[in-house]
Amino acid sequence: MRLDDFLSTVGVVKRRTIAKKLADSGMIEVNGSNAKPAYQVKPGDIVVIKGTQGRTVEVLQLPTSSVPKADRDQYFKSLAP
Repeated sequence: MRLDDFLSTVGVVKRRTIAKKLADSGMIEVNGSNAKPAYQVKPGDIVVIKGTQGRTVEVLQLPTSSVPKADRDQYFKSLAP
């Protein structure tokens, strides 16, 4: 699953276009390296979103379809604000 799609599907970022812009501008790192929006996310990846409202999350599993808000915590774990 693409990085921008994962972030929007599980609710880490509000919209996929925002996730894409963040990645294109170098504001997202995966496992310590800058990541493009098309990066293929896998369980265990550590995703760092930089900025004033930055966030660090660990990918737990990949969704196969849209995710209800109540179930989002099954797909990622917040590591830092």
